[in-house]
Amino acid sequence: MNLTLSRTAILQALDAVKDPKSGQGLSLAGLVRGLTIREGRVGFVLEIKPEDAALYAPVRDAAEAALRGLPGVEQAQVVLTAEADAPPAPPPRRAAVAEDPRAALRPAPTATRPDHVTRVIAVASAKGGVGKSTVAVNLACALAKLGLRAGIADMDIYGPSVPHMMGVSGQPLLTPEKQMIPAEAHGVKVASIGLIVDEAAAMIWRGPMASSAVTQLLNQTAWGTADSPLDVLVLDLPPGTGDIMLTLAQKVKLDGVVIVSTPQAVALADVRRGAAMFKKLEVPVLGVVENM
Repeated sequence: MNLTLSRTAILQALDAVKDPKSGQGLSLAGLVRGLTIREGRVGFVLEIKPEDAALYAPVRDAAEAALRGLPGVEQAQVVLTAEADAPPAPPPRRAAVAEDPRAALRPAPTATRPDHVTRVIAVASAKGGVGKSTVAVNLACALAKLGLRAGIADMDIYGPSVPHMMGVSGQPLLTPEKQMIPAEAHGVKVASIGLIVDEAAAMIWRGPMASSAVTQLLNQTAWGTADSPLDVLVLDLPPGTGDIMLTLAQKVKLDGVVIVSTPQAVALADVRRGAAMFKKLEVPVLGVVENM
């Protein structure tokens, strides 16, 4: 199937679905973000303002229906994500570093675990390249070998590596409730953005959009059932202490975190920042792995 022709036909079909605000088709209105066409499956992100969520829910359903009506499209998924307008820039002032009390880290009382997941353990390091994903994969496999129902969620949007390490590929299927069915390898259930998007595609997403994507990936995956819940879910967190890390730490109830570092001074300095963040969020540090 010609990819260019398929993309044209898809955008034309989406333009038949009207944006309720501008009256234009979704593509012409610039609302089709991150369009992915892969092996009979089509998906994109519909980015809106938080207050328009109810207005655009039927638009998302109509867009999915329009895509499913195209020849050759077996599955269609539209992710509805909301992004608030950026606050106005503060007036110029002398350079200084001061903590904004409104942005101070604190535990989130509304944080929850994904459905049918008993415990959530994060593997983190503010420093990249220290072998964090390797530790996360081995931890999940070790837990499965002990007889626990284990899963691993790859939370690194920009550099997902868990699918390659676990030896899984292929786009996941969906349940009738539109929950993603995780891949499985070595007795471990696996979910990653790397299984949804093209491996060669560059993920050019802003922070809030990426944060929303990982939250949906985590909460819209069928990890277990009421009769057979997942005993433990391992989160392979991205490096740094940015938007994705903070969103996960404040929206997901973490039972503990494993910190990974290498013995170099530059790595340890970054790791201390990550550990300080978890301390403020009152997430227990279960241990530190000195890797490599």
